[in-house]
Amino acid sequence: MPDPRYSDPVVTRFINNMMWQGKKSIAFDIFYNAMDLVQEKSGQNPHELFGKALENATPSVEVRSRRIGGATFQIPTEINPKRKIAIGMKWLIRFARERNGKGMAEKLAAEVLAASKGEGSAVKRKEDTHKMAEANRAFAHFK
Repeated sequence: MPDPRYSDPVVTRFINNMMWQGKKSIAFDIFYNAMDLVQEKSGQNPHELFGKALENATPSVEVRSRRIGGATFQIPTEINPKRKIAIGMKWLIRFARERNGKGMAEKLAAEVLAASKGEGSAVKRKEDTHKMAEANRAFAHFK
């Protein structure tokens, strides 16, 4: 189901990932307060910035461990599109929770703003994942 404010199912998925102990209304409040803060700080459309942040934090490849002949190799693999988005969302939420700040709404707003600019911990994690996949490209034939 799409969310009430933006009518976007991706936002609902994000809120469901962010939710703790089934407290969906609290998760909605946190997300919408964060989007209001993003609007105040940037002066741009918060929904577009959220989409851009999610896109910047979403990886396209990952490495998977595979044991071959007694050795374990990190094999780079493409990621399923639904899983890509899920990983990007989880990274945004995780690194927002680890940030310094007053409340979760402020932390999430700061992480969304940073990710939309191509900065922040979630984007750094994506870049690190891509670097690791690039470094292990020689083992891609083991798929």
